[in-house]
Amino acid sequence: MKRLLKSVARLDYPADKLHIQVLDDSTDDTVKITARFVKFLKKRGLNIDHVRRPNRVGFKAGALAYGVSQTPAEFLAIFDADFVPNPDFLKKTIPHIIQPGIGMVQTRWGHINRNYSLLTKLQAIFLDAHFIIEHLARNRSGRFFNFNGTAGVWRKQAILDAGGWQHDTLT
Repeated sequence: MKRLLKSVARLDYPADKLHIQVLDDSTDDTVKITARFVKFLKKRGLNIDHVRRPNRVGFKAGALAYGVSQTPAEFLAIFDADFVPNPDFLKKTIPHIIQPGIGMVQTRWGHINRNYSLLTKLQAIFLDAHFIIEHLARNRSGRFFNFNGTAGVWRKQAILDAGGWQHDTLT
């Protein structure tokens, strides 16, 4: 979690337009670690909140739905705890999402552990193929492509217009 929080703290974006929600459904010591680090970042001037829900209904989708309900933001960047966005992530994605008719921008993932083992090499190959082949083909043919769960920016209104985050569906 600290790796993610350090990377979002380095996002190159106007501070007055940036609000970070750490949606934390943890049930272990991660809660304390996250709370301490969020407090540290807040003291350094980052507009960041550690958001805990009263219950864990819906797990990730439930947490995202709760987060959407707690922010006035027009655009929402979503990162899983194991993701490390580059500092220019928002500067590269926001110009696309502000275009009329665009509801979501999905970015391609990199791999920090690609060469760790044969398994991580194979996983990287398959994920790269997913982005290169499937997403490119869907985009060029005008078809919708799925959100991969992290490293994307959503227009809040698109989420609301679709009925919000659904936790009772299979993907």
